[in-house]
Amino acid sequence: MKTNQKIKFNSFCVRAITLAVLAASMGCSTGKTTAKSFVTPAEPKPLWTLSDPGILNPESAYFDPESKVLFVSNVAGEALKKDGIGWISQVDPVTGKMLKAKWVQGLNAPKGIRVVKGMLWVSDIDHLVGIDIKAGKIVRNIHIKGAKFLNDTAVGPNGEIFVSDMLTGNIYQLNGKKISVFVKVPEGELPNGLLIMGNSLVMAGWGTGMNADFTTKLLGHLISFDLKTKRGTLITPVGFGNLDGLETDGNGNFLVSDWIAGKIYLVSNGRPELLMQKTQGTADIGYIPESKTLIVPNMKESTISAYRLF
Repeated sequence: MKTNQKIKFNSFCVRAITLAVLAASMGCSTGKTTAKSFVTPAEPKPLWTLSDPGILNPESAYFDPESKVLFVSNVAGEALKKDGIGWISQVDPVTGKMLKAKWVQGLNAPKGIRVVKGMLWVSDIDHLVGIDIKAGKIVRNIHIKGAKFLNDTAVGPNGEIFVSDMLTGNIYQLNGKKISVFVKVPEGELPNGLLIMGNSLVMAGWGTGMNADFTTKLLGHLISFDLKTKRGTLITPVGFGNLDGLETDGNGNFLVSDWIAGKIYLVSNGRPELLMQKTQGTADIGYIPESKTLIVPNMKESTISAYRLF
């Protein structure tokens, strides 16, 4: 696959931007960035790997600071099949010990997960599912009309839920009981990973022109959308992967996974630097900033691994 091709974004500011420009797009009056000067990252330190019958085709890992639990979504079957065999697991983020293998069952192909106000939200093909954490029960199951392949989720500053659809190119928004299209990503870029930073929604793109084997003709970018104006700005001017998981390291930089190539990048000042080479299936990563712990689910290996960064 070519890694040096660019996508034309007629509606975007197409330029090699720095995080200073990204900060400006987020409404920062000074135009300064909190990102540290780029330093080639050190080799991450392995902490633990969980291989367990309760982990099967894991897509997303998310640490909830309130419950201190690592939640893992398990597709179990096929990514687009409504078979009712998917589930959510609970894992100890420190030891990697399985806490509850099939904490909540009956999902189809659960993927991106986030927590807000005691509710775990998970995307499930064409539904957005709300799970009450204390009760361990599904309490909301919202069908999104027209959705085909809901993927990652993010929580906005007012509790609104964003969810990407990798096949339609839409990013949907749930605000209270109302579902709407927040933005349709221009130029055919397929949205995957989502992350709220300041007043912007940051998206990790899978790429453009998807083939039958899920590779793409052009590789994906990081793109920032202003939450108010919906104006898009390229963070990485050059596409660099079939991007999936997206987190921040707490210093203004991004941690990004490439599902197809099995790579994890640190992106600083618009520049991706290879952090880890894993295997194909490296999916929606999680990050615990307090302990600088990167959580890596691998769908094809059915494992969850933890690493200490920096």
